[in-house]
Order: sequence, then structure tokens, then C-alpha cells
Amino acid sequence: MKVICDRGALLDAINLVSGAVAARTPRVQLTCVKLSATKTGGGGELTLAATDAEVALKLTLSQVDVQAPGEALVPADKLRQIVSAEDGEPTLTIEVTDDVCHIRGADAHFKVFGYPAADFPPIPDFNSLISGNADQPRAKAILTHPAGSLAGLVTRTIFATARENSRYAINGVLLKRDGKRLEMVATDGRRLALARANLTAADKDAKPVQCIVPTKALTMLLKLINEHEEPVQIGITDNQILFSFGTPESPGRAVLVSNLVEGAFPPYEDVIPKDQDKKVTFDRDVLSSAVRRAALLTNEESRGVRLAFNGKERQLELRSRAPEMGESEVKVDLTDYTGDDIEIGFNPQFITDALKVMSDPEVIMELKASNKPGLIKSGTDFVYVVMPVNLQ
Repeated sequence: MKVICDRGALLDAINLVSGAVAARTPRVQLTCVKLSATKTGGGGELTLAATDAEVALKLTLSQVDVQAPGEALVPADKLRQIVSAEDGEPTLTIEVTDDVCHIRGADAHFKVFGYPAADFPPIPDFNSLISGNADQPRAKAILTHPAGSLAGLVTRTIFATARENSRYAINGVLLKRDGKRLEMVATDGRRLALARANLTAADKDAKPVQCIVPTKALTMLLKLINEHEEPVQIGITDNQILFSFGTPESPGRAVLVSNLVEGAFPPYEDVIPKDQDKKVTFDRDVLSSAVRRAALLTNEESRGVRLAFNGKERQLELRSRAPEMGESEVKVDLTDYTGDDIEIGFNPQFITDALKVMSDPEVIMELKASNKPGLIKSGTDFVYVVMPVNLQ
């Protein structure tokens, strides 16, 4: 194998694909990047692939001159360090002979010992996912969605996933397709985020399908998005999900495969309050600023901020106090308020986390009682449920 690569494009690809490289494993192949060079009518392509046996990523570069096609398996850390260090070079030449990788710049030559490319575990192919074969079961659902809208769904939910919770099922995000509606839901037991979108090209008679996607895979997915209108094909099997990026002119630019989280996601519809009788309308940025300022005098022991709503004056007073530290008080005007006055405490981080991912400048909060969950809405496609905290 021999290829001449654009160094900048190669480094970007290596940085992305390194996210799927195993950190610690006895299987050395999982600490490597597989390079596959093929000749095409336009000159050639170089595909980089990595997997940690849970998540796999393939990226295809067209900014290469393939002089000899072939495959190689190269330790990811050394490949990344060398390509990064050669920052004065516009191009690098990679040549592989007998599992030895030679990387050359204008004034440098690096010789890296690799492994047989055949030892690298196979990564599912999207076409075989659609048709199914002996090695790859057929997908039970195939859908297509614009990358920008998909990123919006992920961004508005992933922050609410559990971290190192013994209930493994809530360490990921639920992806649910029902007809033309696509939903993503995340919860850590103290808050819940739900984002919706309409599929642009969907079979309204298709069977509903749902799965739990690991947080790591969705974090990598966000890094792969370049163009908001780029179509992303999504294939779901019983135990895996596959995302394939690319236009008809450049299919398969990036392919991300992940094992699914096992277990049953909580019945989230039951958590969303239906009988709230107090409705508050805010300016998103005004509320975010007020919560952040009120939270300045909180600590680990007293993390809550008290929100006191005054309907007559259409005003919200936010207060916090921490022993041996001090107290804060912030007042803001409300755009609108319906219902009786109420005082309720929330973890300020939970409120600002949600406000950061909302695009609509108008935010609606619905409340019932000081010991009942609050409901925050942005437009018609984002719902956020947050449990109150006891401030006694």
C-alpha cells in the first residue's frame, strides 16, 4: 500500500476515529487504526477504521493519491502523534510493506511496526444491513434524517443521561420512531428531557421501533456532523445501530456503528405531568442569567435555588443561601403568569442545562406544587421535567 495524503485532512480523520479506539485492552488490534486504500476514477480513497468492540467508526478521505492500493493495521497513538508532529508538511506519504508502516515527510521518515490487517474485526456495512446476510442480520428499521435535525435531538437530550448509574438502561438515550415522528428521551432519575422531530421521508405505516443508544456513540455522532442538510441513514437491528453519513455524490463519508444498551427504558410518558395549574412565560436568556447569578452562593450541601413566583406583580424572586458563605437574591420580571403564587426549589444546574440547549427565546414553565415536578417547554418539540429539591 502506498498513498500520499493531505496532512490536515488526515489528522482530522485520525482525531475523529481515535474516539473509537480502545484505551485498555489485551487485544492489540483494538488499539489500532485500520487503513484501507482503494483506487477510484477520481484518484483514490483512504478509509480509516477503529473499534473498541462496543463502538466502531469508519471515515473515508478523498484528499489522497493512491499509488498502490492495500490495507494496514497501525497503532493509533503513534499514527496520531506522528501526523500531528509533522505540522509543517502539506502532505505525507504512507507506505506499508509486510505490516511495517513507513510515514515520510520532506525531512523525516518514521517506521512503525503494525499488525496483519486481516486481524481487525469486521465492521458492519450499511448495504448488507439493508439486505441481510449470514454475517449481518437484516435491519428491522431503516430511516433517513437530516444531520442538523438529528444533532438537535441529540443535543437536547444527551445532557440528561445518567452518569455511572447502576440502572444501565438510563446510561443512554432512547431513540423511538413511530410513523413520521422521531423522538429521543434521556433521564437520570431526577430530570427527563424529550425532543421530537418529524421525519422528512417516512413510511407512516412502518412498524414502531425503539432502542437505547449509548452516550458515547451519540457524542461521537455530533462530531461527525458537517453539513446540516446532509442526509444520515439510520439502521437498527436487535443489538446494534448504524449511522451512515453522505450524499448521493459522496455516500458513506462516515459510518458509525454502536452496540445498543440492554434493558428496558423507564415508562417516560408516565413521568410527564399532565395537570399543572400554574403557567409561567419567560425570556430564556433573562431566566438563564438570573439562575446563574442566584446559584453563585450555593455549595455542595445547599445546591438548591428557591424560586418565588408573584403573579400579581408578574415577578420572580430567586434566593439561595449557603452556611458560612452568604446569601443571594435576584429579581426578574415575568412575561406572563397564570395561577396562584408558589415557591419551589430546583437544582440550578438542572435548569441552566436545559436552557442552554433551547433555541426558542420564549420558555414556558408549568408547575403544580412545591413538592411536584416542574415542566419546562420550548416550542412544541422539547419537553423537560425536573424534580424539585427540599430547601428546608
